[in-house]
Amino acid sequence: MSGKLSVVIEKDDVGYYAYCPELVGCQSQGDSLDEVLANIREAVEAYVSTLSEEEKKEILSKEILTASIEVAIV
Repeated sequence: MSGKLSVVIEKDDVGYYAYCPELVGCQSQGDSLDEVLANIREAVEAYVSTLSEEEKKEILSKEILTASIEVAIV
């Protein structure tokens, strides 16, 4: 079984930080974008492996959308 989950990635001075909003507490980091993506995939797969089939269905039925907006900075 496979499914899609959302991942948010933030870059700062020391590297990248990623988390999965659908999975509370599921997060990782890495020195590069490729590394953080590999690390968060591993974290998500480990997290999901602990869930019941019902929990998996519930999580995979969620849809989280992200968008960028432009705002005035006063």
